[in-house]
Amino acid sequence: MIDQDSIPSRKWTSGLTGSPRIRPPALAIDNDAPDDVADIYNQAGDDYGSYADGDPSQPFAFDGMHAYADRCVWAVLEAKLADLRASGARSVRFLDAGCGPGTWLRRLVIRAHALGFSSIAARGFDIARGQIQRARLAAGSLSSLPGVTLTFDVADLTDRLPEPDSSVDITLCLYSALSHLPVERLTDISTEIARVTSGHFMTTVRPIGSTPTAFVETVENVRRLKHDHVKDRCEIDLSDGRHMAFGFHLFTAVELRSHFAGNFDIEDLRGLDLFHSRFMPDARWNPVSQAGDGHLADELDRLERTYAASTEFMDRATHLLLVARSRRAVTRESSSKA
Repeated sequence: MIDQDSIPSRKWTSGLTGSPRIRPPALAIDNDAPDDVADIYNQAGDDYGSYADGDPSQPFAFDGMHAYADRCVWAVLEAKLADLRASGARSVRFLDAGCGPGTWLRRLVIRAHALGFSSIAARGFDIARGQIQRARLAAGSLSSLPGVTLTFDVADLTDRLPEPDSSVDITLCLYSALSHLPVERLTDISTEIARVTSGHFMTTVRPIGSTPTAFVETVENVRRLKHDHVKDRCEIDLSDGRHMAFGFHLFTAVELRSHFAGNFDIEDLRGLDLFHSRFMPDARWNPVSQAGDGHLADELDRLERTYAASTEFMDRATHLLLVARSRRAVTRESSSKA
């Protein structure tokens, strides 16, 4: 059982052991030691791709741990891509900052090719070399398609991006990428992303009221979890003996908007998965009831649509979604109409 103290200024700790009365010995943590987030994701290996995105050979199955949120994110991305093609564009450029094993970039390239874009340039980067190696391997066949240039690099989001000004149609920074960065750097990072983006930017982050996550493992494999919301510090002991300690910031919707509103026009800001993960059947905790599951799913969809943009609910979602539009795109469109 996991208990979370929802008050952001406090710490919360969970213990999952076979003998709940016996606590494991405390591990010494140097809170001033530099984080090696890359090492955590490198050690996760192939399992991380399955955990985060589901079956890597079925990119549109959306059967991973965050399937509902993934489908919502993909619906927005697919609509933006279709709108761009309908406008007459034949070339498109994507950038995925913190791409992990590259699943989202592969989805975009596959869909862009199916829509008839004749020139597709896509670059993903991540600090975890092991995940970049997996992304390159998974994308091998796509790279050989005519008109497609798909590359993956080891790089840091806090560094200057090599892309020219206003050169990227769709920029992504999904799930935990922003949360691992120092909060004081986010406005500068926003400015740099805005510099290279000519179309849309999309990010998802964990809000302050979200359910516990182990980042590279399912939560039932967690023995102990402690998140210090003041220091933005997370410590996790997994049941296989691994120990992880790293910086991780949980956002409010207002805060997330503030980091990007100075450089973009915010089109959409909402919570993703307020109800699905808590109520849908799951063999690990929620019982299956075939007779009522169809009705339950429909009702949960209705509730999601009703409360996704509600300020009272957004910060308690599993993820926050922000969709932003480059002001350069607005300026160009205004000029062309004049």
